[in-house]
Amino acid sequence: MCGRFTFHSSPKIIEENLDIQCSSKLKPHYNIAPSQYVAAIKENYKKNRELIFLRWGLIPSWANNSAIGNHMFNARVETISEKPSFRQAFKKRRCVILADGFYEWSKKDNNKIAYYITSANCQPFAFAGIWESWKDLRTNECIQTTAILTTVANNFMSKLHHRMPIVIELNAINEWLSGNNNFLKNVLTKGPKLQAWKVSNDVNNARNQGNHLIYPISEVIN
Repeated sequence: MCGRFTFHSSPKIIEENLDIQCSSKLKPHYNIAPSQYVAAIKENYKKNRELIFLRWGLIPSWANNSAIGNHMFNARVETISEKPSFRQAFKKRRCVILADGFYEWSKKDNNKIAYYITSANCQPFAFAGIWESWKDLRTNECIQTTAILTTVANNFMSKLHHRMPIVIELNAINEWLSGNNNFLKNVLTKGPKLQAWKVSNDVNNARNQGNHLIYPISEVIN
């Protein structure tokens, strides 16, 4: 699964890699949690990429209230085309969420140990995502939300957890955004080589922020 991640890369790197204009709202965050807003890229009606900010936790368009989004921050790739909450967004509303690392907790002797996982070259990447637009009928407020796709862990991530987010290198995001379902057949080969290290339990509290959260307190796992 994916319940926390970071995005602190320079906007210049994103602009150069993706040929988009970054917003001044693009700020570094070291402990992004569900219900917070995340930086994402989708294609507009002209098929041009655009940077948008989506609330993490997908609310289906037919939902009666927004509370359902609190539990729908991940979407399993194995069932995404079947689940009523996700299938329309999977077909028509794809996006990628910008990131440069994520956290995972591994159990050992009844204790949870926090790890930070990032690319081996320390470059930003993206998560495969879907998005929806939901209107609150009481206030007429329109909220755009997202969920991150997850899959079975690859050989590296299986050391820490049995599942992982779908990680995509920035030069490969078109395959996902274009609606190409063949992308999912070899999804574990689309991401960068990963590395990980133990981090402080301070990350357990989503209110904690700052680059100290990603400081290694162990040797790097490759």
